[in-house]
Amino acid sequence: MTTDNAAPISGSIMVVGGGISGLTTTLEAAEVGYEVFLVEKNPYLGGRVAQLNQYFPKLCPPTCGLEINFRRIKDNPSIKVYTMAEVQKVEGGPGDYEVTVLMSPRFVNENCTCCGECVDVCGTEISDEFNFGMNKTKAAYLPNSMAFPARYVISSKIGADDAAKCKEACKYDAVDLDMEPKTVTLKVGAIVWATGWEPYDAEKIDNLGFGKHKNIITNMMLERLASPAGPTEGKITRPSDDKELESIAFVQCAGSRDENHLPYCSYICCMASLKQATYIRERYPEAKIYVFYIDLRTPGNRYEKFYKALKEDENVIFIKGKVAEVSEEADGSITVVAEDTIEDGKVSQTVDMAVLATGMQPSAATAKPNADLKISADGFIVNDFEKGGMFAAGCANKPADVMSSNQNATGMALKAIQTLVNR
Repeated sequence: MTTDNAAPISGSIMVVGGGISGLTTTLEAAEVGYEVFLVEKNPYLGGRVAQLNQYFPKLCPPTCGLEINFRRIKDNPSIKVYTMAEVQKVEGGPGDYEVTVLMSPRFVNENCTCCGECVDVCGTEISDEFNFGMNKTKAAYLPNSMAFPARYVISSKIGADDAAKCKEACKYDAVDLDMEPKTVTLKVGAIVWATGWEPYDAEKIDNLGFGKHKNIITNMMLERLASPAGPTEGKITRPSDDKELESIAFVQCAGSRDENHLPYCSYICCMASLKQATYIRERYPEAKIYVFYIDLRTPGNRYEKFYKALKEDENVIFIKGKVAEVSEEADGSITVVAEDTIEDGKVSQTVDMAVLATGMQPSAATAKPNADLKISADGFIVNDFEKGGMFAAGCANKPADVMSSNQNATGMALKAIQTLVNR
């Protein structure tokens, strides 16, 4: 392992996390003249938004919002991006932090032109984590179709022979198998934690059958299936046999509002399922769509109108009742059992596939930052504005949609700037 010591830059800001909140915070601060270090653990920027098929409020594809942000970052010399990097330690206080960042090797340098020659000769396959393991990808891979930086990655899981073939095939001397982990020490005046969220592990919810039955998937898996750049190129079919859908069930609050899992409302799940119902309707106009819910939360006039439009669709059936059990039939169909609190009785519905609207768990709940932060019992970073210096933006602070995350990130950029101004 090699170590570099970056020279401290007066008035600099660090943003941890390159999702939509981190991108917004970075750009808002850099475009008014501040030096910003953006640290992202993945080999690409874009976070969860990059994995979506569409997002509210305009039902845009992720390219709609991310491409312009990537261009702004690329064109701004005040921004230094570190990918495949994680904060190891934070020392000091507001206005004077020393941050140690560990960068893992990509094994591909800036010479990469994304020609794909390394992929052609690589025989090793690995699970495609961007698609939640629904397919395989080569161990020499581009993280996603709009990856930024636009550069391939050689997985550490690649076989030695395949790695050598990749290096030999590269015409641009971009494959560097001698890369090692490297630490960088950075001096910054303020830190914004935009570490985002993880889909709650549905296998922990024993009664909902995820991991036991192939035709039970999560809401984020459905986003990837619906995406033209996803594992099925946008074709939504039953995983077990590729059957076209005649019926589908959405199970709301899968892990949320449950004292055994996530005790809070994850805010986005209701609207995510309503949005995904439009994916199904677009592809299968006659399919029956069943939505099992405790309460439907559609905050704001625009979201309420979206919900009302779906209610007018006679093939979208809303059932108010917490799902008690999900099981599999002999033909692979899924039976959902719930207590209907309006009709006052048990309801059992068999469908081709079920989608679990899994909750939003902050990344800090499973990977607590090594910094002097106040973190709630649920893993959200609590902003201490009186103390200042370090702030949480977007879903690192609370469950939020894309629009709310952007608004919050703008505010946290201002808070970081105020720390430097008042230094």
